[in-house]
Amino acid sequence: MPKSLYIDPDKILHQEAKSKITFPEVPVMTYDKTVKQELEEKNFTEKDLLNIYRDMFVIREFETMLNLVKTTGGYNGVAYNNPGPAHLSMGQEAAAVGMAYTLTTDDFIFGSHRSHGEILAKGMRSIEILPEAELEKIMNEFWDGATNNVANKDFKGTVKEKGIRFLLYGAMAEIFARTTGFNKGLGGSMHTFFTPFGIMPNNAIVGGSGSIAAGAALYKKVNRKPGMVVANLGDGAMARGPVLEGMTFASMDQFNTLWEGDMKGGLPLMINVMDNQYAMGGQTRGETMGYTYPARLGAGFNPEAWHAERVDGYNPLAVIDAYRRKKALIEKKEGPCLLDVVTYRYSGHSPSDQDSYRTKEEKEAWMAQDCIVAFGKKLIEAGVASQADLDKIQADMKDVIFEMYKLAIDETVSPRMDLIHNQELLGDMMFSNGSVDSFGGDTKPDVNMPMEENPRVKQIAGKSRYYLDAAGKPVSKMKMYNIKDGLFEAIIDRFYKDSTLIAYGEENREWGGAFAVYRGLTEALPYHRLFNSPIAEAAIIGTALGYAMCGGRVIPEIMYCDFLGCCGDEIFNQLPKWQAMSGNILKMPVVVRVSVGSKYGAQHSQDWTSLCCHIPGLKVVFPVTPYDAKGLMNTALQGTDPVIFFESQRIYDKGEEFHTEGVPTGYYEIPFGEPDIKREGKDVTFLTIGATLYRALEAAKQLKEKYGMEAEVIDARTLVPFNYEKVIESVKKTGRIIIAGDASARGSFLNDLAANIADLCFDYLDAAPVVLGSRNWITPCHELEEAFFPQPSWFLDAINEKIVPLKDYVPTTNMTAAQTILRSKKGV
Repeated sequence: MPKSLYIDPDKILHQEAKSKITFPEVPVMTYDKTVKQELEEKNFTEKDLLNIYRDMFVIREFETMLNLVKTTGGYNGVAYNNPGPAHLSMGQEAAAVGMAYTLTTDDFIFGSHRSHGEILAKGMRSIEILPEAELEKIMNEFWDGATNNVANKDFKGTVKEKGIRFLLYGAMAEIFARTTGFNKGLGGSMHTFFTPFGIMPNNAIVGGSGSIAAGAALYKKVNRKPGMVVANLGDGAMARGPVLEGMTFASMDQFNTLWEGDMKGGLPLMINVMDNQYAMGGQTRGETMGYTYPARLGAGFNPEAWHAERVDGYNPLAVIDAYRRKKALIEKKEGPCLLDVVTYRYSGHSPSDQDSYRTKEEKEAWMAQDCIVAFGKKLIEAGVASQADLDKIQADMKDVIFEMYKLAIDETVSPRMDLIHNQELLGDMMFSNGSVDSFGGDTKPDVNMPMEENPRVKQIAGKSRYYLDAAGKPVSKMKMYNIKDGLFEAIIDRFYKDSTLIAYGEENREWGGAFAVYRGLTEALPYHRLFNSPIAEAAIIGTALGYAMCGGRVIPEIMYCDFLGCCGDEIFNQLPKWQAMSGNILKMPVVVRVSVGSKYGAQHSQDWTSLCCHIPGLKVVFPVTPYDAKGLMNTALQGTDPVIFFESQRIYDKGEEFHTEGVPTGYYEIPFGEPDIKREGKDVTFLTIGATLYRALEAAKQLKEKYGMEAEVIDARTLVPFNYEKVIESVKKTGRIIIAGDASARGSFLNDLAANIADLCFDYLDAAPVVLGSRNWITPCHELEEAFFPQPSWFLDAINEKIVPLKDYVPTTNMTAAQTILRSKKGV
């Protein structure tokens, strides 16, 4: 909602009235040159053309090998069983090689589950254009030479020949789950990638790369990095949310209207649709989609229709021609662009696919125009090669692929990760646990003013950092340093340290964020570091993923916890997995800010901490004091792992009640995983998650005043990781524990804590751990919330019913075993 963009009613209601919205024409297969013409115009050398043929054949034979392994149990008479996936792209080779030809290693490609061809095409082209010394350095340094030492141990050929062997072996070893593979065998067929060649992660979730690639393009733009980004997607993927939301994000007008200086202009992004006519077994044209041509979709996103074009993907030179023209637009900051590359896959969705959804005649008709055979004929007609020359290329490449195959299946030189003898090996790879001041190195961050001149920084400097004044009286809210201030101080500090850090989400800029945590950042930062995004949660998190994959730090905000469902794949299937799937090559410094609400009913007031804790690979944090909020946000923003950072709307204005010296003005970190004792006691332990802390403290006060019992209150602060040692020591002392939080009790992390505590503290407990969560209902309106969220009285009810009877106590809620059984029967 920038004030600088005036929405003129006269223009909208009157000047534009009775006009028409027009769309640019979308060119369709305009390429009409011969090989001879291309040579005469010096667009290619004969060697270039032969390499294009070679690269197409390499892809075909590589996938033929995979298909034979899957369907016959071996290749060239050498047996091997590969139980993993193999989604093949035979028939699409010209589209892949054409896509890769104009790209350098500064240009990044993202792909799908069917991306072997794109990986090999980009790899082969990178090997061709890299200086020999640089190529040799890459091979020798990658995994300290482990991959290269197998591929080229006794080989005496040229550096370029070694590069081809390295590429083929590294990809095969990855597909066959070997530690010498590009990602130590943890990515496999659907995820393998190799960043030194600009080959970024391929995504097993259909369309998953759509928003991630947009984030990578954002990284290049914001950090002034060379190159463009290509998202290789199937035609069926164009129905998916990540693609459509990613295209929405990449089409934002603000890149041209609000971003300034060298930041003005479109994202360097290309959506490359491998239009092979099918989405798994569904036929896109005529059945599951209504666009007829995927190129049409560009018109829905910007007036330029994404410079969309439909290209003959059976002719590599046609694809190269289109890429040269689109790349020129992107280099002039006129992107993004969309190419609809027409092709066909001969294989089924996977080797187990019986092809029952298409006719033999259809497949044979496409195979009769096979891209490799057709291109070979064109080379012969132009006098570039003889059939004997082409046969030799095929024979040579078959020999190399067969040799790499035998190495990749040999367990003596290509072992698998040993999780039997080292059972914690994969666990140790789930988090990178790094500490990085700035992912931009010494690059000076773009800011609008010195931090000390920022109006909010000045305002906070005058606030009381403890909730009581010198006389012991409560400080007024206007003068009290609160949780929002703690978060702000940590975030603005990192913006002035890390040039790569950006933040975005719904209403992040002029509004100061949905709950005013960012108030003051607008004055401090230019648009390209803090901006409003579309209301597109999948794009907000998906682009953050791509941004971080490329080497940047980002804070995406999801306004309400409930909206995590709108970006479920990105939060639960993408963000947590890429570090480990990459073999720890990638870092994922993404801090997702999420607020937990109340007052707003069933779709805006849920605590979904438990969902995030359930997913391996996410760190989960929930501070509820100003001191903890600042210290834990500092830790999150210093780290290299994905963090879901929960904040409670109930208590944003809370002052610091526990550190009598107040919240420090300087930088400090609080280690993740360490719960904090907020009140000492000897009779019962309260372990709380989130804002329930304050209700537990009130219960502890009542318990002491009315029944003479001292409750020890522990704030979990972080849920993943979590160190039980302090809780164990407390239970040793008290013998009793209640675990409480605002998440609905059924299936919650509260139960996980209770189960572990029961196990770890079995010899010290006088009663079973008690869980106090919210009811298993929809969240009711504000006026009824006391019946839903745990209240101070619930703690006393639980003690009286489940731990020790309280004298003359009258329960407020029914916590009997009979009631628990009844509710469970009813599913509530």
